[in-house]
Amino acid sequence: MSENQPTGHELRHRTPRERAERGKSARTAVPRSAHAEFSPPPKRTDPVDVIEAQSAKRLPELVPIRYGRMSQSPFRFYRGAAAIMAADLAETPRTGIRVQCCGDAHLLNFRLLASPERRLMFDINDFDETHPGPWEWDVKRLAASLVIAGRANGFSAKERASVVRTGVQSYRERMREFAGMGNLQVWYTRFEADELQKAFAPHLDADTRRRWDVTREKARSNDTLQVFDKLTHIVGGERRIADDPPLLVRLESLLPKAQSGALETEISRLVERYSQSLQSDRRFLLETYRVADVARKVVGVGSVGTRCWIVLLLGKDDEDPLFLQAKEADESVLAPYAGACGFRTQGERVVAGQRLMQATSDIFLGWERTTGIDGRRRDFYVRQLRDMKGIAVTENMSPKRMSMFAWLCGATLARAHARSGDRIAIAAYLGGGDVFDRALATFAELYADQNEKDHQALLDAVEAGRVRAQAA
Repeated sequence: MSENQPTGHELRHRTPRERAERGKSARTAVPRSAHAEFSPPPKRTDPVDVIEAQSAKRLPELVPIRYGRMSQSPFRFYRGAAAIMAADLAETPRTGIRVQCCGDAHLLNFRLLASPERRLMFDINDFDETHPGPWEWDVKRLAASLVIAGRANGFSAKERASVVRTGVQSYRERMREFAGMGNLQVWYTRFEADELQKAFAPHLDADTRRRWDVTREKARSNDTLQVFDKLTHIVGGERRIADDPPLLVRLESLLPKAQSGALETEISRLVERYSQSLQSDRRFLLETYRVADVARKVVGVGSVGTRCWIVLLLGKDDEDPLFLQAKEADESVLAPYAGACGFRTQGERVVAGQRLMQATSDIFLGWERTTGIDGRRRDFYVRQLRDMKGIAVTENMSPKRMSMFAWLCGATLARAHARSGDRIAIAAYLGGGDVFDRALATFAELYADQNEKDHQALLDAVEAGRVRAQAA
């Protein structure tokens, strides 16, 4: 069976029956129960070697912060270990049906986001690793993250299995719904926070409703003006980003004056050139702002060490801010196992994948390639630094609340895959029973075991002095 991803044009020439038969025939080659399997190969690469290979391309002074964050817990390790899991998933059974994968679909990459209409949406957030690939890989990464988070919260094996099955069942049932919809119906499907509140209200206790209300209100206030107040101050009568080393450092504090000036000029040019990747109206809006300051920011867990610049722009006056984040884009961790992405730059890969998978995207999302002060060309993608984002706090989740969150993540992932892949074939493969749900509950436990061993390998490497970890 070919693993080439059908384009929309190719799908147009296949009948629904032909697409359903493709999915059903995949069961013969890869039974749904086979997805329960996970056994590391005898010559599995040392997980610390995988992490170090990534770190070799990153800013060396920030790498210890990455190791420090990954050392904190098995779940934090998992968030930074997408490359390790990509290699492991490449050894697992594949149906041959491909979609645009997120590449890092753990549960904390699902959150509240703002639409251009200023409505809160629930969607996937992080697309650094997005790449065409087997749909199963995203579902398995989500399932394993639920078990790892459940273990951290002290859930029993039975409770963890129930959480995973709920998330996977949601993916399966929503995919079957999408298979029956028209193309535009699928494309326009979105999960708005207000509508979710209405749908979930009958199933929520008072405490959960309160937490949901707090999360929504916090997300609404977590906008550009809030970041502006938090991250900037007045210096010599001018608005500047406030240093908070090592996590946030202005260029003037980071480099000698000549180098910082040259880099700031290049980043300003990056902002100017990247606007060509925007719609014309959004490009016009961006051109009404001027660059006021630039700083390097440490973000996330797995991304620590990549070059990430935040750019303060000002509009009609010094109290009219726009914060952009220009983040380095390297090859997806899926690429060595899933084939080439077909884009000229890695920044364009990220942006194209995000636009395809998200129901609605940041109006300033775009890409550009630029040359650093070391003379090397690097790819970047650009988006707003923070725009009404709300992230779940898994440590506060009971089994019931995590099950509900898993349901929402599964439905959201199904919608993203239905937009980019053969939803009819995937739905036909999954079927109406719970065979796949139960298989992934088993897989997730096995992979959580492996993740704990890999986390311990990092701790051992830190203790032995092989790598250095820094708390930050």
